[in-house]
Amino acid sequence: MLTSLRSPRPEEGFTVPSTRRATSALLTASLLVLGLAACGSGGEDEAGSGDQGDKQITVYSGRSEQLVKPLLEKFTAQTGIAVQPRYASTAQLAAQLVEEGDKSPADVFFAQDAGALGTVAKRGMFSTLPEATTSQVPQNYRAGSGQWVGVSARARVLIYNPDLVPADQLPKSVFDLVGPAWKGKVALAPTNASFQAFVTAIRVQHGDARAEEFLAGLQANDPQIRDGNGKIVEDVNSGTVAVGLVNHYYLGEIAKEQGTTPEALKAKLHFFPGGDTGALVNVAGVGVLNRAASDPDVQRFVDFLLGPESQTYFAEQTFEYPVIGGVPGPAYVPPLADLSVPEVDLNDLDTLDETVTMIKNSGLVP
Repeated sequence: MLTSLRSPRPEEGFTVPSTRRATSALLTASLLVLGLAACGSGGEDEAGSGDQGDKQITVYSGRSEQLVKPLLEKFTAQTGIAVQPRYASTAQLAAQLVEEGDKSPADVFFAQDAGALGTVAKRGMFSTLPEATTSQVPQNYRAGSGQWVGVSARARVLIYNPDLVPADQLPKSVFDLVGPAWKGKVALAPTNASFQAFVTAIRVQHGDARAEEFLAGLQANDPQIRDGNGKIVEDVNSGTVAVGLVNHYYLGEIAKEQGTTPEALKAKLHFFPGGDTGALVNVAGVGVLNRAASDPDVQRFVDFLLGPESQTYFAEQTFEYPVIGGVPGPAYVPPLADLSVPEVDLNDLDTLDETVTMIKNSGLVP
């Protein structure tokens, strides 16, 4: 069984002071589309390898070192294949790949966000993965082109305190939160990458005008701004604020920090029904660079991430959803297949620069 310390998830696009998430996602989201160079954790461009079976691969990891290092070490221990990682935020590494182009030393892009994978794929930089690999994952969580595949998933939810909002008064749609009944009651983290992906999904599903209207409504409704999802969960749990928009796994992380279970916390999760955009499910995933298309070591790495051991790790250690069948998800959430998710192509979540500008213009970010 793989174990790890709780990940502070810096890969979500913001820096981490001590054990709590802070914010710089607006900058990194802009870097993503502008294609500015961004530094990783090293400068060893010669480390990449496209040779077949040379027992080493270079992984650009937008997932944090603390989160995925145990997986990479386990992969090396099992296969003898050395992994040379380059860590930075997903947005930074996507920008770096775009700038490096065919000269990139990367073999694999291990990204936190499907939009970033879509950005790189649309540049023609990924090879097509074998159908035997992609077919393991539901169609919603992989590229239709076969150029990237999700390896873990997380759902957007409304976290609420039942002492302040009884379950029968919960909103049926995320768009209801702009109504007068929710004035001053909703916590947001607008500089968080997951919030930005959610707003991008609104743009994709409903158009820019609806997204602007929604953001303006939130801003006019006295939102409770926080610097990260973890703080929102803590404040909802304590009764400081009634509800908040977060990803589902934060409840598990806060419970783990406090030495208890998610079920024992006061805060509860509300999954928006009916395919509402507030129930967006996004994925972390991988794409294989063209230079490594025929490298069996790279394919073994992709298969490892989709194997039961890694999938169990995501469920038990990071509280994310596994994306393959036969591996149970976190015990405190409904199965992934039972969620009513919006009809949003995750490849289309790659226009973060427009989203960042829209959020800034709404006044949610000073």
